[in-house]
Amino acid sequence: MTRFRRTATAAAALAFTAAATAVLGFAGPASAHVTVNPKEATQGGYARVAFRVPNESDTASTTKLEVVLPENAPVGSVSTMPVPGWTVTTEKRKVDPPIEVHGSQLTEAVSKITWTASGDAGVKPGQFQEFPVSLGPLPQVDSMVFKTLQTYSDGNISRWIDDPAPGAEEPEHPAPVLTLAAAAAPSGSASPAAAVASPDDDDDDDGNGLAVGLGVAGLVAGLAGLVLGGLAFTRTRREPVAKA
Repeated sequence: MTRFRRTATAAAALAFTAAATAVLGFAGPASAHVTVNPKEATQGGYARVAFRVPNESDTASTTKLEVVLPENAPVGSVSTMPVPGWTVTTEKRKVDPPIEVHGSQLTEAVSKITWTASGDAGVKPGQFQEFPVSLGPLPQVDSMVFKTLQTYSDGNISRWIDDPAPGAEEPEHPAPVLTLAAAAAPSGSASPAAAVASPDDDDDDDGNGLAVGLGVAGLVAGLAGLVLGGLAFTRTRREPVAKA
């Protein structure tokens, strides 16, 4: 009887351990990934964003970052901020139709930015690094997806290239996404409805015109009366007085 209880207890313990392992495996925290900060900007404007790169390895450092700009949303002006210990290079591609920037037509746009660590400047385990970029004018699209490759000193590469799906869970290796909002209308601009005269305005204009017309007509009638009165007075003085 005792042996049976020990066997049942051991089986229950194994079952509990397996269940706990399964739950912990599915409920564990998602790994950190490359993101763009801030996550939102405005269409048509310029934005300073930073690609934030955490190091996920326990033994290796991040030594290279490659960010690919989306082909469907070319940007005319791309400039980088120096990062101590890192060199940066850019690649360009032809764009058709051209991009208009401050009245100039550009036929090329930056397609890729690559940062490479020199010496011991790599992002070490437990650290992160930001790589600032200025972009603009931002295209008239809802979002920009930057497919990114993160290379470690041991040769491993994390490929953050999965496109987000609306309404779906975050993919395993999500690409950094910059959401673009439509530009707000100028505060001083009048709406089309305000530019159209209302019926009340038309009535006021008609009433003012009628009043002015009646005033002019009255003035003319008064002048005519004065002229006629003067003529009658002159005729009366010229006629001889009849003798009794």
